[in-house]
Amino acid sequence: MTLVVMAAGMGSRYGGLKQMDPIGPNGEFILDYTIFDAVKAGFKKVVFVIKEENLEAFKETVGNRIAERKELGLEVAYAFQRLEDMPAGFTVPEGRVKQWGTGHAVLAARQVLGENEGGIAVVNADDLYGEETFAIMHDFLADESKQACGCMAGFVLKNTLTENGTVARGVCEVSPEGYLDAINERTKIARQADGSTAYLEDEVWHPVSEDAIVSMNAWALTEGFLASAAEGFVSFLEDLKDPMKQEYYLPTAVWEYSKKCGKPLQVVKTGAKWYGVTYKDDKAVVEEYIASLIAEGKYPGKEG
Repeated sequence: MTLVVMAAGMGSRYGGLKQMDPIGPNGEFILDYTIFDAVKAGFKKVVFVIKEENLEAFKETVGNRIAERKELGLEVAYAFQRLEDMPAGFTVPEGRVKQWGTGHAVLAARQVLGENEGGIAVVNADDLYGEETFAIMHDFLADESKQACGCMAGFVLKNTLTENGTVARGVCEVSPEGYLDAINERTKIARQADGSTAYLEDEVWHPVSEDAIVSMNAWALTEGFLASAAEGFVSFLEDLKDPMKQEYYLPTAVWEYSKKCGKPLQVVKTGAKWYGVTYKDDKAVVEEYIASLIAEGKYPGKEG
């Protein structure tokens, strides 16, 4: 069972991979704990989607450490998100430097997996999801009787906020049967002074329930998704309205896949708290949380 980790944006967000701040007692990054939780859930292979120019830095920083831990029993592979990785008949618009988005990033995994090799789970490299999230995704992929073409680990909004600024979240509409009806992308959500939560749009704050289910890009997708995403990227390029900035997002690719396969997208709610270093001051909070899990024996402690 394969986990695809979107890590192509790590270099730009952290000012270079070698400048990433460790958050564990042995110099671990969030990604180390992501892999630990994934292996514990039963994943046997990981594909890191990175920028090709970051390959050696990525290996030196985190990749080799994971690959060399034989006790994990994990196969490690790399795929490259390239701006020029486009379907036949298309070329990069002159002046475009921005990557094509998260849907295109996952599509890069076909370099390693082909377009029809089993199901995959997908996560971001710089988010700490918790072990329950990986168990949800693994169990969905392992269930041969599933009635959905994909599964999203649904986080509760209040468990994904930071005290240090706004966050971008996909706010979900979920049917009573537990299937995804819609995702509304909100790029600036924050806790307000009165304790409520709201998102900013057109310079106006709009209320949103703190108990809303949100997408954190933790998906389990059945065989056929990569082939569908390849077709979807072609359609995206054919209808490109903003050649310099428009992106092919993963939720869009997943939604298109659901329509093609004729099955819904399941949402499994998790009570896990999300942790990430969106802002500099978030680091101390993540370090404290990791230390608490080490104290509980859920993560390994300091070596030597």
